[in-house]
Amino acid sequence: MSNKNPRNTPSGEAANLQTHSGADIVDWRPEDPVFWESTGKKIANRQLWISWPSLLPAFSVWMMWGIITVQMLNLGFPFAQAELFTITAIAGLSGATLRIPASFFIRLSGGRNTVFLTTALLLIPAIGTGFALLDKNTPLWVFQLLALLSGIGGGNFAASMSNISTWFPKAKQGLALGINAGLANAGVTVMQLLIPLVMTTSIFGAMGGDPMTLLKPSGTLIGKIPAGTPTYIQNAGWVWALIIAPMALLCWIGLKNLIPVTPNLGSTFAAFFKILLLYTIGLLVTVGGLYLYLPAPTGLGLLNMWIAIPLIVVATLLAMKLVAFGDMKPNLTKQFAIFQNKHTWSMTALYIVTFGSFIGFSAALPLSITVIFGFTSVEVEGVIKRVAYANAPSALTWAWIGPFVGAFIRPVGGWLADRTGGAVLTQIISVVMAVCSAAVGYVMLLAYQSPTPEQYFVPFMALFIAIFAAAGIGNASTFRTIGVVFNREQAGPVLGWTSAIGAYGAFVAPVVMGAQIRAGTPQYAMYGFAIFYALCLVLNWWFYLRAGSEIKNP
Repeated sequence: MSNKNPRNTPSGEAANLQTHSGADIVDWRPEDPVFWESTGKKIANRQLWISWPSLLPAFSVWMMWGIITVQMLNLGFPFAQAELFTITAIAGLSGATLRIPASFFIRLSGGRNTVFLTTALLLIPAIGTGFALLDKNTPLWVFQLLALLSGIGGGNFAASMSNISTWFPKAKQGLALGINAGLANAGVTVMQLLIPLVMTTSIFGAMGGDPMTLLKPSGTLIGKIPAGTPTYIQNAGWVWALIIAPMALLCWIGLKNLIPVTPNLGSTFAAFFKILLLYTIGLLVTVGGLYLYLPAPTGLGLLNMWIAIPLIVVATLLAMKLVAFGDMKPNLTKQFAIFQNKHTWSMTALYIVTFGSFIGFSAALPLSITVIFGFTSVEVEGVIKRVAYANAPSALTWAWIGPFVGAFIRPVGGWLADRTGGAVLTQIISVVMAVCSAAVGYVMLLAYQSPTPEQYFVPFMALFIAIFAAAGIGNASTFRTIGVVFNREQAGPVLGWTSAIGAYGAFVAPVVMGAQIRAGTPQYAMYGFAIFYALCLVLNWWFYLRAGSEIKNP
């Protein structure tokens, strides 16, 4: 095939769509209306409608430990609650950190190569988790290792979003990115609904292993499951293999690499090696950071969260530059130029407001429901104590609603942002999130101190649903802003970078909310988030809405 320079190719003729091979497209001009309508739109839409279904199980595998550890506790696995927390913390931190190298995969290895391999890699934690859950005597370190590898699912988002941003014209990126991210984010909801259901039956027959017996009540979307019920917890891992394997194959068959985006693509083997090398670097840095952060016996407990996260981020970037070889070195240096742009940092903060809140509250909401509404404050011999509450709502029955709303409203946010401008929409949702966060903090205070906390459950859930809805819309509006503010070369890496830092919400929110709940002051966590949202509201106004701003309502 010809390796013709796309700038010299006549526009609007489908026959001039040049490729290196059947999977590599050379001529790509989405901003050319004639080319887009005649050729580009059909191909771009195909990439989108393969991309998001492959990303959905990635979210599920990344976030599955929040549900699995609850059931491990219900089944009597021999781990303390603090040890089970390390599993969810490791998955959250790993997924966020792996988004940093994944931000640069598309320009190093190509879209098709990247999305196929990163999807196929999910089979390792999915199948491994199924085997590990067969035996209560499986060591803690095995679950921690599998949680670390589950972070691959979190990292994949940055690569996927960077890839989709290269296929669509700027005027259509809001909706395209909203669909890709919103429907993929639904993986959190799918996981929260599917795992409790598949654990109730022997879907794999004799090959799936024997069930375990619940020692404590559990639940599904339908309702509570009593103690003594046989449970196939291993299905929580294996069920994803049934989804991931065909999706990886579809990615290999249907996706394309864009040569204008990845001019030094090289061989498929070389592309795979770059991805595996950088993901390995991210995993090793995560292990080092966790060892310094987590308390004994898992780690040294030397660093607090606010020091550990920046240290891990900086170490990951430095390690990537250190191991880069050949054309990777100038390519990474070129992409690292995003850090010299002030808008990279403003958009990072704004994306923490939106996606950081979505993924953080997705992880923290089950804990909040269980602890705040599963116990009641009673006076025993003049001392207020927390005791188990019989009328408590099941976290496994209710926790899915917020992420469901946040995920499926995201495409709507993209559609709105394309019409109103991203910054205006971000401003509106920031106000909603600040007000609702302060209000839900007050409701949490009332429920925590009440002998009948269930009377506050409806306003608690309503406010959290509003927060999730605003965060879902804001996810799309901030990505729309990035697509307008940055050129095509930098937009992809910035999308990946902001999504990486925002993903640390999966680690930060549960830690902050858990600490405040244990201290008896759950409202302080939500008040703190409300203050942060208000500060970012000012930031968004200053950079993108005030009179005389450099870029007005992108």
